[in-house]
Amino acid sequence: MNTVAISWRYLWSRPLAAGLNVLLLSLGLASMAFVLLVSHQIERAFERDLAGIDVVVGAKGSPMQLILSGVFHLDVPTGNVPLVAVKELEKHPQVAKLIPLSLGDSFRGFRIVGSTPAYLDHYQVKLAQGAIWSSPMEAVLGAQVARQTGLKVGDSFTGSHGLGGGGAAHGQTPYVVSGVLAPSGSALDRLVLTSLASVWQVHESETALDAEDRKVLESERELTLALIQYRTPLAAVTFPRFINTTTEMQAAAPALEITRLLNMVGVGTDMLRVLAGVLLLTAGLSVFIALWSAVRERRTDLALLRMLGASPRKVAGLLLYEALWLALLATALGLLAGQGLTALVGWLLQLDKSLQLLVWAWPPVLGLVPLLAVGVALLSALLPAVQAYRVSVFELLQSR
Repeated sequence: MNTVAISWRYLWSRPLAAGLNVLLLSLGLASMAFVLLVSHQIERAFERDLAGIDVVVGAKGSPMQLILSGVFHLDVPTGNVPLVAVKELEKHPQVAKLIPLSLGDSFRGFRIVGSTPAYLDHYQVKLAQGAIWSSPMEAVLGAQVARQTGLKVGDSFTGSHGLGGGGAAHGQTPYVVSGVLAPSGSALDRLVLTSLASVWQVHESETALDAEDRKVLESERELTLALIQYRTPLAAVTFPRFINTTTEMQAAAPALEITRLLNMVGVGTDMLRVLAGVLLLTAGLSVFIALWSAVRERRTDLALLRMLGASPRKVAGLLLYEALWLALLATALGLLAGQGLTALVGWLLQLDKSLQLLVWAWPPVLGLVPLLAVGVALLSALLPAVQAYRVSVFELLQSR
């Protein structure tokens, strides 16, 4: 007796009930898959962008805002700090590496960030086309920027004031694209990178009236923030306190702030997990009721199978295989739906120039989805299978 084939036929002998059970299981599994995919990718993005950055120094304000604006480029900066003060920090014995950043302008919603080549080296990004800037007013485009704007090496563009776009255009100081970065998955994919001198030149050329004004502006130059890597782990104890108590700047520890952020985000993901759990519980109860009713409706069929030589184990196996068919179908549909929902959210985030979510990513944690499906299905089928196993042929025939 081909138990697997018969169980498949039994499953679809009641298509409405089977379709409802598959739908309920799929919804629960899709919700769980979506939560696992998004949580995993956000955590990986945070780990990738924070790698090698021990502290962020900038203007006083919200430490989390400083981290979100300086590392992930998801918020507005807290302000600017004097260039002289940042240069002094670079000489500090506890500082191994300092990457200055200057923000304030954008191009079609993508942020223009002034920095040094060390910023590209830190994230180990490679060029897909062209070269890194070698003089002021040259810019390197992130992979997402180049893809969505259509700019290529040699093209020119003008930035606009403000990080969200829509501000006054700096038409007198256009940039020339010198290179395009290969996709890296980091925040650099959605940035326009240029030299610090370019950022200063754009703003100083619009306000300076003569050479004397330029000298005054040069002496008052500012940066937005600095990404710092410690020379020794012990610096984490003393360096932030030194910055916060002896200077007009503030030091924000990325690890601490991101832990707080993930705890806040975790409330939402926990609610989604609860919703997925409720859907799975409902699906499990539906499968249990359907299989329990199926045993009662198929008493004659079960009696005939037993008379034809089917063992009690095979009769019980019919119910278990039927539940496994449900789990298999629901897993396939749930994973596809979860990936589709993740792709939709990723597309919306991409339009908002925010975090990137990979499409069709298959992290190991996604293996929990089929395990959940099989577990729910087998638990739901356990009692009906035991009932089918225990009833004797004589009782089944006598009931007819």
